[in-house]
Amino acid sequence: MNTLGFRTLLAKEVRRFMKVAGQTVTSPVITSLLYLLVFQQVLADRVQVYDGVSYTAFLVPGLIMMSAMQNAFANSASSLTQSKINGNLVFILLPPLSTVEIFAAYVLAAVARALLVGLCLYIVGWFFVPLPLNNALLAITMVVLSAGCLAVTGLIAGIFAEKFEHMAAFQNYLIMPLSFLSGVFYSINSLPDFWAQASLYNPVFYMIDGLRHGFFGVSDASAWRSLAVVGGLLVALSTLALSLLARGTRLRP
Repeated sequence: MNTLGFRTLLAKEVRRFMKVAGQTVTSPVITSLLYLLVFQQVLADRVQVYDGVSYTAFLVPGLIMMSAMQNAFANSASSLTQSKINGNLVFILLPPLSTVEIFAAYVLAAVARALLVGLCLYIVGWFFVPLPLNNALLAITMVVLSAGCLAVTGLIAGIFAEKFEHMAAFQNYLIMPLSFLSGVFYSINSLPDFWAQASLYNPVFYMIDGLRHGFFGVSDASAWRSLAVVGGLLVALSTLALSLLARGTRLRP
């Protein structure tokens, strides 16, 4: 294993988003806070979710997960797409790095950005409402697995994208709809039967619902089911991404 090469690529990816932390970390935190402020003011006294859980507290884990996922996707997708457009992808492909090392460096850097955004939101959320963790291990596991899924999805998007417009298509037509229809702002038990059943086919629902179980000890689906769905999805996406990288799909002439 080329440990030095892997660490160098990982450090390069982490430094890439930390150099513009105002855009990659602070901006998504502010956006999520605006969602929290608006929905708290409009719906806090009108929506009942779980017994003993205020609507404001209910919102925070959903916003943490949504921001973490979107930033994990954006990190790996934009980095790979930018390298292809700028023509410097060759400096990543030529060194003696294995497919697994390239894959791991991109995914771990994206997960690091997602965890940083999620941690900042969790800390800021305490200024609005108490946020005790019922099961910290489950909450951290759900964020890491979910961010991993979106980081790998971003890597796949970056492999196929030839320009930023293609990458944005993944984000606007896949990631964004799945995020907003996953129960970030509501419990699926409040939906009509058809839409509640349809939500069960949305993998993002299990990411958010599993994190809520980590916070409150209650959720719409069982925590084990959420872990199984998200873990299985991560394995399937990783297998696809590793296969594409190994074949050099849209990366090598």
